[in-house]
Amino acid sequence: MIQPWKKKGEKVDYDCGFFQVTVKNSASPVTGKEHPFYVLNTWDWVNVIAITDDGKIPMVNQYRHGSEAFSLEIPGGAVDRNDGHALEGAKRELLEETGYEAREWVELGKIRPNPAILNNTCHIYLAKGAKKVADLDLDEAEELEVQLHTLAEIEAMIRQGQLTHALVIAAFQLYALHVKK
Repeated sequence: MIQPWKKKGEKVDYDCGFFQVTVKNSASPVTGKEHPFYVLNTWDWVNVIAITDDGKIPMVNQYRHGSEAFSLEIPGGAVDRNDGHALEGAKRELLEETGYEAREWVELGKIRPNPAILNNTCHIYLAKGAKKVADLDLDEAEELEVQLHTLAEIEAMIRQGQLTHALVIAAFQLYALHVKK
């Protein structure tokens, strides 16, 4: 049976405030040989599928520097230290990025974005009865546009490879499982 690796030590190699790069030295339970592993320590994230009473889903389109391309996504972001709980972060992100609030919230699930190198969890929420109540309240480094789409349009964009953000696709899979039960 596979066994966990034995941690021999770790150190923070780089800290930019939002991410820390930690080098973890661990020994193989089979060979005993030590290897360095690089882990990005960061805050938990939230993603929100908000649905209006008429079936529209607010999404945000923004330029992403990692891919150097525009990315259509559901609202989301980091759970700030002031949020206290992931749900509070989800409510804040939905309002800031879209100007929407919702009357009912359901936690769809939690996923690990990339457990090979990231230590965080992404909390996925469904916000029912979403309604536009405010203007956008973006961070200084955020520029985005809000688009309203139907679930059928989103499913078509996923099938056609136009919507490619892995966490967004995972969120819609959790939503599909929620609807089925």
